[in-house]
Amino acid sequence: MKYKLSEKHPTENLYRVVALKDFGDVRRGDVGGWVESETNLSQEGNCWVFGKAQVFNDARISENAQVSGSARVFNDAQVFNDARVSGNSEVFNEARVYGNARVFDNAQVYGDATVFGNAQVFEDARVCENVQVYGNARVCENVQVYGNACVSDNAQVYGNAQVSGNTYVTGNVRVYGDAQVSGSACVTGNALVYG
Repeated sequence: MKYKLSEKHPTENLYRVVALKDFGDVRRGDVGGWVESETNLSQEGNCWVFGKAQVFNDARISENAQVSGSARVFNDAQVFNDARVSGNSEVFNEARVYGNARVFDNAQVYGDATVFGNAQVFEDARVCENVQVYGNARVCENVQVYGNACVSDNAQVYGNAQVSGNTYVTGNVRVYGDAQVSGSACVTGNALVYG
């Protein structure tokens, strides 16, 4: 075993994790974040929950993934591979964050959304429903991406933009300002979409 559960949270049904051995960035005796049970944090790999972060319900952190800051991962969400969830971000419902993906600041990833590869979702962005964000894509600021949309490759969606429906935003595309891309649109290449 690499960790044990220790003190109970003062107001929640959560327990603090304490490392029993050295692994990854963690040293024996380090006090981590909060989990509801041992099913939330794998005893294998270098995965860890740091600081004030919380993982609960049937959520699962595994492999080398890290959850830190005041982030919350809950419901049936999964964070794995080398993914990082930090800040005040939330990953919930059946969302998946994996690969080298990063979710941070106040971002939310939920529904059946997946964020993977080297993708980043941050600031106040919302990624939900059946969305896929992957490759080196960046979704940030006050953006909302929902429906069955895909944002991939080196695409960037920022500002107050909305991407929805069955839309594909891929390549070196920039969608920003108050732009709205919806329906079955396919925005590729080096396109700039500003609204």
